[in-house]
Parts: sequence; structure tokens; C-alpha cells
Amino acid sequence: MSQWCAPARRCERLGITIRHGLSVSSFRTEATHDAVTLSDGTAMQTKLLVACDGVRSKLRDIAGIRTVSWKYDQSGIVTTVAHERPHEGVAEEHFLPSGPFAILPLTGNRSSLVWTERTAEADRLVASDDLIFEDELQRRFGHKLGEIRVEGGRRAFPLGLTLSRAFVGPRFALAGDAAHGIHPISGQGLNLGFKDVAALAETVVEADRLGLDIGSINVLERYQSWRRFDTFRMGVTTDVLNRLFSNDNTPIRIARDFGLGIVDRLPGVKNFFIDQAAGISEKTNPKLLSGEAI
Repeated sequence: MSQWCAPARRCERLGITIRHGLSVSSFRTEATHDAVTLSDGTAMQTKLLVACDGVRSKLRDIAGIRTVSWKYDQSGIVTTVAHERPHEGVAEEHFLPSGPFAILPLTGNRSSLVWTERTAEADRLVASDDLIFEDELQRRFGHKLGEIRVEGGRRAFPLGLTLSRAFVGPRFALAGDAAHGIHPISGQGLNLGFKDVAALAETVVEADRLGLDIGSINVLERYQSWRRFDTFRMGVTTDVLNRLFSNDNTPIRIARDFGLGIVDRLPGVKNFFIDQAAGISEKTNPKLLSGEAI
């Protein structure tokens, strides 16, 4: 419990107020601040409003920031399973014709799943009874961890690519899925969100130290230029990977398997791709992601 309370106590010591269960219902940008109205009717002012309200961001729409997006005719089934044997903290991702099947370790003998299927098939599976669902799941999960059992509910989320045309506006910034929603293949969405937060924090802190207005567009443009290219590159990469792996076209499958075989036999190339996926080889990473203080 103390581990979770520590950040809250730190915020309290710094005079930071945390409001739970509320959202921003509207805001208006003035010359020196944003006038913000919360969902409970509370009015407040801020020099900078950061929208982290997901890929269907209401605040992004209010700010008038447009997006580029398309759908994949795929849905990600999300559920939690218990299994007989321990996972040893190992995450796995299998590339199936319908899309990636990711197994992510949780505490105890449990794992979280992101199971990609064509949308119609995903809807059928989610609506099926537990016996059919677990049978289909076991076929894809395999028997490495023994018998599996679904814990809790299961839901299917439509997958697509959404990239914001801008990351900032006057006294306004997007971060996380509000700025970009990418395919979950290779699990890079979370990494992008961490980079956004770290880059924005570094930008704001350095501007404040210089006595600059942290909400000015000149300051926020640095954050945008820092993050937008990396986001666009990752969006294109995941899009290409999904189209490459989520099919059973024989010539593409042969070329794909041949290429993966070559990479597996070249440790230097293999480690390069591992570092890229982990985000540890980026020379432009924000300080917080490198373990440095701002």
C-alpha cells in the first residue's frame, strides 16, 4: 500500500491537488491561461492543459485538432487468464494470420491477453459461452503453461491507426493515446506514451527555469517537434508490420519467414531490433527515460 501512496504524499507535499472521478467538460483559451470547467461544475485556471483522455479525445476535439486515421477490420480481445504453471515473468507474442496474439505476465499464475482477430470473428468469440471461448483460446495459447481458465470478463476493441495532425495548440498539449493510437503489434503504444510524458515534463521544467511561459506556443513547439516524427515513424512501422504478419499469403509468408530466419542468425542485427523495440537505443530519449533527473 505504501508503494502506491508515496506519489500521492509527494504531490501533497508539493501542493499538487489530485481530483479523482472528474473530467474536463469544457475549456476556453485566454491570453494568459486556460479557463477550465470540470464535470462537477468546478471552474479553474491553468497555464497549460494537457489532454491524456484517450484515442477518442474529447479535449482534442474541443481544441480543434484534426487527425489522420483508418481502421484495420481487426479487434483486440482483452482478457485475463489463470494457468497451471508459472510464466517466469516471460511475455510472448505469436503472429497468427488473423493478427498478433500477445501473452503478458501478471502476478501469480496469471497472464493478460491481447488477442487480435478479424472484427466479425472477435465479436463472435466474445459473445460465445465460456467453454467455446476457452477451447478457442487454448488452441492459440498452447499447453506450455498447462490448462488455462478465463478470469473475469472479456471485451473486444476495434483496432486502427490514429495520428494527430498537431500535438499542441496555445496552452494545450496532447500526450499518450490522445496524440496517437497505433496497432498493439509489438506493444509500442505504451512506450510512446511514456516518451510523450517524459518529453513534455522536460520541456515544461526547462522553460520554467528560464522564466518562460510554459503554455506559450513557442515553448510547446519544442515538445511537438521532439515527439511528432518518432510517433509518425512508429505508426508507419506498426502499420507495415501488421500488414506483413496479419495475413496468410504464401509468397509474403515465405519472404517473411526467410527474413526472420536471417535476423535470428545474426546476433548484431537481432540485438539492434531488440533495442529498437525496447526504446533503449534512442539517442533523443528524454532524460527521465534514461534514468536522469531533469
